[in-house]
Amino acid sequence: MLVVPVAVGAVLAGPTWRHALLLVTWLVAYLAFHAAGLWLKASRRRRWWPPVRAYVPATALLGVGLVLTSPSLLAWAPVFLALLTVSLVCSARRADRSWLNDVVTVVAASLMTPVAAGLGPSWTPPTTRAWLAGGLLAAYFLGTVPYVKSLIRDRGSRPVLAVSSGYHLALVAGAGAAAVTGGSVVLVVVAIALLARALLVPRLRPWPSAKAIGIGELVATVAVTVATLAVV
Repeated sequence: MLVVPVAVGAVLAGPTWRHALLLVTWLVAYLAFHAAGLWLKASRRRRWWPPVRAYVPATALLGVGLVLTSPSLLAWAPVFLALLTVSLVCSARRADRSWLNDVVTVVAASLMTPVAAGLGPSWTPPTTRAWLAGGLLAAYFLGTVPYVKSLIRDRGSRPVLAVSSGYHLALVAGAGAAAVTGGSVVLVVVAIALLARALLVPRLRPWPSAKAIGIGELVATVAVTVATLAVV
């Protein structure tokens, strides 16, 4: 979820060295965010502070370098600051695994597609293709929230399984409606596959291992990425 949105945006814009810098900055920023979240969740205990002290300055340094090469990125600062604030508040309240925090994290990651799409050889505002690609990735990654919960943290929970199944059914309906109005059938095929996964995998016994779940997520992410690039 961290790499794919940036990679898709880079492909749409035409990859440049700025995309490499953006990706490195984004990954280090995630480490800083994760460390800060753990520190806040632990009531700011000193033992959790060293990673924050290491990653936050590194993120700031990389961020300054990135902004100097692409000042237009500052326009995104208020959006990501708002999302960051919500997520850190969730961590401080020990609600880092809440639905709200998961959704906020997905939105932030998916926005990296239009962000990266603006860093082509010459800066341009995100195109309709970039927003569409980001929206498709967001639709997929939002679906992984209830799906993964139905397999791990909330496995066996009928309400969570119902949310996951209902969400993926809505994706099929949306893809079908788009196909009827001239959209690609590829999205329908992918949406049906994701719905089948959401319906069947949580009912497997014995429960899928963490490794199997991870491999399944990797395969699904690759399929969605390829489909996204094929239709936008």
